[in-house]
Amino acid sequence: MRRIARSYASDWRSPEMMSGNDITRQQLTHWFRTWLAPMRRHLSVRGRVPLADADDIAQEVFLRLLRFERTELVTHPQAYLFRIAANVLAERSVRASSRQPHAAEWLAQLTDDRNPEEECVRDEEQSGIRTAVAALPPRARTILRMHYEENLTHEAIAQRLNITRRMVKRDLIWAYADLRAAIRMEDR
Repeated sequence: MRRIARSYASDWRSPEMMSGNDITRQQLTHWFRTWLAPMRRHLSVRGRVPLADADDIAQEVFLRLLRFERTELVTHPQAYLFRIAANVLAERSVRASSRQPHAAEWLAQLTDDRNPEEECVRDEEQSGIRTAVAALPPRARTILRMHYEENLTHEAIAQRLNITRRMVKRDLIWAYADLRAAIRMEDR
């Protein structure tokens, strides 16, 4: 009990004033500070784990310890922590063994056939079309949107806008002519 009481010196409350949960947290914090570096070394040397993975495993060990509320049952903290680390390492290797390795054929299928120059040209053309559509009168824009985005017929558009089918057809013809002229102007 004397060693435990010394580890609480940084806490402003005396051990008698602390709840059981506070004592457990203080003890776990002490274990973390004391055994983190030896555990990382043990994992990297004995377990042949890269240092970054050793940090992850050590973090998992101490997260599991936070769920443990009966630290007074642990008589050898270092052995207990290293046993948890071995279990975490074993679980990781089981998960890793069940993963499918990447086949070379899969990687070959991931190639991108797009040409950056063609993408730039296409983006410029689409930008020009958007600008030309924005310059159309509002009703012509609405009719174009309904015709191409909603796939409505001339009659359905006419009913929805409360105009005649002939007006829809005429506005589409004028919109096409305006768009063709705007695109030709950009090409020059």
